[in-house]
Amino acid sequence: MLATMKTARLLFFFFCFCLFHVALSEDEIIADRTCRAEPGVESDFGIHKEWEGEFFPGISKIKYEGPLSKNPLAFKWYNAEEEILGKKMKDWLRFSVAFWHTFRGSGADPFGAPTKNWPWEDGTNSLAMALRRMKANFEFLTKLGVEMWCFHDRDIAPDGKTLMESNANLDAVVALAKQLQEETGIHTLWGTAQLFMHPRYMHGAATSPDARVYAYAAAQVKKAMEVTHELGGENFVFWGGREGYQTLLNTDLKKELDHMAKFLQAAVNWKKTIGFNGTLLIEPKPQEPTKHQYDWDAATTMGFLQRYGLAGEFKLNIECNHATLSGHSCHHELEMSRIYGMLGNIDANTGDAQTGWDTDQFLTDIGEATLVMLTVIKNGGLAPGGFNFDAKLRRESVDVEDLFIGHISGMDTLARGLRNAAKLLQDGKLSELVAKRYETFNSKLGALIEEEEVSFEELEKKAHEWGEPPLSSGKQELAEMIFQSYL
Repeated sequence: MLATMKTARLLFFFFCFCLFHVALSEDEIIADRTCRAEPGVESDFGIHKEWEGEFFPGISKIKYEGPLSKNPLAFKWYNAEEEILGKKMKDWLRFSVAFWHTFRGSGADPFGAPTKNWPWEDGTNSLAMALRRMKANFEFLTKLGVEMWCFHDRDIAPDGKTLMESNANLDAVVALAKQLQEETGIHTLWGTAQLFMHPRYMHGAATSPDARVYAYAAAQVKKAMEVTHELGGENFVFWGGREGYQTLLNTDLKKELDHMAKFLQAAVNWKKTIGFNGTLLIEPKPQEPTKHQYDWDAATTMGFLQRYGLAGEFKLNIECNHATLSGHSCHHELEMSRIYGMLGNIDANTGDAQTGWDTDQFLTDIGEATLVMLTVIKNGGLAPGGFNFDAKLRRESVDVEDLFIGHISGMDTLARGLRNAAKLLQDGKLSELVAKRYETFNSKLGALIEEEEVSFEELEKKAHEWGEPPLSSGKQELAEMIFQSYL
């Protein structure tokens, strides 16, 4: 009897396992078909047909309702036409929506499958689907009240079987985007080439040890720069996600750095050839996916550009989450870029202090936003750069309205930071505190030091004459108190 029960139990578990295996196999097949669907090929999810009606029905244009509003689909702090320090708020902030996170973000992570299932998606990565997404993008931008957008080439148009087919797909989507830009008045802040996702780039693009991959990457950047120019883009970005190494044991470090510099110089040359007047931007990041990336942080990147004679051709696109991964604050990276005249654009996002990777969350910390805006105001603004929302919804946020709420929250946070920073600078107390710390350099000797007109010998004489310097307080707590009083 006991043996019979054990046999029945084993048969039951085997049956459950088979059902589970079949279900899992079907899910994998569907996911595989979704990822591999070729342009123009119908999928099991239905045929490609023109989308009828609005992509975001029930959501009207987002309006400014003021700080007392409880409406999640309204601005509380961002009032586009309001003037702050002689410039409209929209001109200080120059917001942009990132196509890849907003319309290609799936909610997938290393531990889970996609969670987003937007109603306009048909489960394919076809050209027809790409055109539909572009229309959804412009409806979203119009309703949100944002006048700019950013893109990767492979996010807006599917890869083809050949480079020629990929370029044709891109041309078709860009033609529609250009038409929609003309109809809406919306324009492109910047474009870039996705040189990190495809297996061909597993060893890097400009730093690949394979000259054939280097050539393919060059062709892809060439085309991406051309379509950015066609769309009136104001900038073009380079993010070297795979430009680095996993171990020095199999890496010729100098050769890879030299090759990356030659690649960037060729991009500069092509920019001039096609008459593209936009700014070329490099986006620093310390790691992930590559163990060591060559554009580790702002200082490293600027040093590289200076070493290879490229400093006059590029500026930096600073991403706040990348700054924290490199061990800096976003404020630090922005200030480093600003004081060297290299601040070009900001990817507005933040990370999670308890998570060790790039989480790309919407910036909602008022204090951090105020620090960011202090630098932007001192910089005189960001134009022709702006604030691109390189931020994505959390995996668990799956409602269409969440796309609006995330962006509204980020826009309101930076608008509030702008208001705070303007008041802080107008008040002048923090500026006075900083100036007082360095007041001894207003003396005759201080001026000689700053003008490099005094030798070590002369300084030694003064040190003997003055004796031990008195200690002076840094007033850090007072500085923090002043700052916090404006939040």
